[in-house]
Amino acid sequence: MAKEILVERDGRVAHLILNRPEVLNALNAEMATALRDAALALGEDPAVRCVVVRGAGEHFMAGGDIAWFRQLGERPADERRATIRALIGTVHEAIRLIRSMPKPVVASARGGCAGFGLSLLSACDLALVADKTTLSLAYCKIGASPDGGSTYSLPRAIGLKQTMALALLGDRVTPEQALSMGLVNEVVPVTELERRTQALAERLARGPRETLARTKQLVNQSLHASLADQLLAEQLCFVEGAGGDEFLEGVRAFMDKRAPDFG
Repeated sequence: MAKEILVERDGRVAHLILNRPEVLNALNAEMATALRDAALALGEDPAVRCVVVRGAGEHFMAGGDIAWFRQLGERPADERRATIRALIGTVHEAIRLIRSMPKPVVASARGGCAGFGLSLLSACDLALVADKTTLSLAYCKIGASPDGGSTYSLPRAIGLKQTMALALLGDRVTPEQALSMGLVNEVVPVTELERRTQALAERLARGPRETLARTKQLVNQSLHASLADQLLAEQLCFVEGAGGDEFLEGVRAFMDKRAPDFG
């Protein structure tokens, strides 16, 4: 794995670590490729039951690497466009892999979370942030429109007006504001973030693997499905699960008044 992204395993939990702390984990072409490759590998690894996305050092991600953008600005316009087209194509594949990954993905953020960092956080299934985190979509501040699927995920999570404010103004949002608008799931003291994240990830990893995968698929597809299609999908998923071991174990554990063991 490239050094821009680290993967650390703790039992059935894998930590995908954005690893450019000297520049607040800012995104460049090498990190984009490494992020995509890591997302692909973790999604296909049956030993991994939950993925945590976090930043090395004191920050989650400050967005794109401005110094790299400045160097890019010295090239002809057509070359700039071609380079950016390739970069965004790569990170968009990473976002697609995260959203479709058949296991829960948890963002754990502290410090700065801006630009593509916020897009990445929004692509994760759950998000925990430390109480001193600053969040901003920020793209408009450098004369760029949003990417990373943020204009897809944010309107669905927090509504059109809230998204417009984030995207058009680029203002910072406090963790408490992010929680109230539905952008994150939980705000915790920075000293508790690692412990709380690991506890949540381990709880998810103990869950019924196939059931959680189907549940994630159902919730995500509901964003563009009709009621009739969604009802049918729910039926098909429940029927499929009812024929499996997870359903049997869950029912038996409930009747026996014990915690289920989903393997």
